[in-house]
Amino acid sequence: MFFTSLICTSAFLCFCYFIISARRRPLPPGPKPRFFSGNVHQLPRSKAWEVFAKWSEKFESPIVFYRIFGRNVVVLNTFKAANDLLEARSSVYSDRPMAWMYKELVNRKMTVFHISSQHPRFKVYRRLLHAGLNSRVVGSYHEILDDERVILLRNLKSKPNDFIAHLRRAAGGIILKITYGWTVVDNDDYFVSLMEQSFAMSAEIMKPGRWMVDVSPLLRFVPSWFPGAGFKRQAAVWREQLSELDRKPHAWAKAQLESGNYVPSFTSKYLRPEDGHTLDSEEEDIIKWCSAALYAGGADTTVSALSSFVLLMCLYPDAQRRAQAEIDEVVGKDRLPTWAEEASLPYVSSVIKEVLRFAPVVRLGLPHRVLCEDVYLGYCIPNGSTIIANIWQDLFSRLYPDPTTFDPSRFLATPGKSPQQDPYKMVFGFGRRVCPGAHFAEVSLFLNVASILATFDILKAVDDQGREIDPGIEYTNGITSHPLPFPCRIVPRPGASSLVLEDP
Repeated sequence: MFFTSLICTSAFLCFCYFIISARRRPLPPGPKPRFFSGNVHQLPRSKAWEVFAKWSEKFESPIVFYRIFGRNVVVLNTFKAANDLLEARSSVYSDRPMAWMYKELVNRKMTVFHISSQHPRFKVYRRLLHAGLNSRVVGSYHEILDDERVILLRNLKSKPNDFIAHLRRAAGGIILKITYGWTVVDNDDYFVSLMEQSFAMSAEIMKPGRWMVDVSPLLRFVPSWFPGAGFKRQAAVWREQLSELDRKPHAWAKAQLESGNYVPSFTSKYLRPEDGHTLDSEEEDIIKWCSAALYAGGADTTVSALSSFVLLMCLYPDAQRRAQAEIDEVVGKDRLPTWAEEASLPYVSSVIKEVLRFAPVVRLGLPHRVLCEDVYLGYCIPNGSTIIANIWQDLFSRLYPDPTTFDPSRFLATPGKSPQQDPYKMVFGFGRRVCPGAHFAEVSLFLNVASILATFDILKAVDDQGREIDPGIEYTNGITSHPLPFPCRIVPRPGASSLVLEDP
């Protein structure tokens, strides 16, 4: 009875707030809500990006509105709307909405990607990450990137059917070495497995509409032993498990540093500051969270992009052959491409851009929260509204003619034709929440993609009768979208450098 009363009271208060806060200006258009629950019954369980795009088309508006009990949500379905609000008005559109289950009960409110923009740590996080990921510093990581891509290529040669595992190992190997100085030796690496588990748990916890406590925050005070409070018991388990993601790699790196036997890394750099002062607990906690953010933000997204690259090369062999011909002409076959040659390989760079446009890693950007009431296109955007950028719709909009066709040449300048919109302006986020590791991601993707193209042909798999199997283009529904498992053949190119593919 108490549990039910709390839900009803909280829902009623949320609804009253929604009514009282209504303004003379209209809200953005959207599906008709129910009295208390709003549009909960209309929220899509999968491919939300497509549903939001259809709403935008139905209501003939670049922004649409829906309500979940007392929470207002505005979806931005065009690049212009996202840029106008999240970029141009970033001072009021850079906060994060409260997610009581994830942030409070599971204790993830201090993570770099979910901390409030009003928290004093927000600027400290950004400054630290920029210092560790700017273009000058990324240049010092090239040796690590080179070593890891060679390991990836050799693994692809020895066990091509396990290409997804190899991509995960490569992404994890790069980030863990740069972040903590940890060397990944195989596909079953402990820290890589730990990170993979954390990605799966976070995706489960953050499913929209999953937890009643996010709708009725008073439920967080319900004792964990109370009937129906299983969510609190589960939160305690997840809180302990996810804390290992931050605690264990950091503790290992700190122990290595204290022993004097360590590999220089992001963590070691800041644990031993240049001025020699002793860190207090607050400073060390900041370093711990920033280090965890490097992996959380860079590993899973890299795997998604590289997996999509393999899938799309299967499906579009002409684009693959053109990119390989460019590499052969500029680089030759006796070595791998370098970042210094990126400007001389415009089609290869365009392949990467088209992969990210055609198969965006994050289809719905992480939600923002507006700090004050605003007006856009004559519509009222209520204070505290959750703002979602439909990045998928941005990349499949009128910005790109024939958007369902994979065409890297759309990003090349030709006589009488300008390149189309660079997708990097969308896929890395907006405003003060833009990905701090964007440049590092560009370098890492280029080196891996160009190296795979230089050394392998990516072909469709064949059945028992020798007929080619067309892989489907289907993606997961998590925060980071991955292609569903698909078959392919990865075979060394004729003439590919034996110096690279042969084990030492």
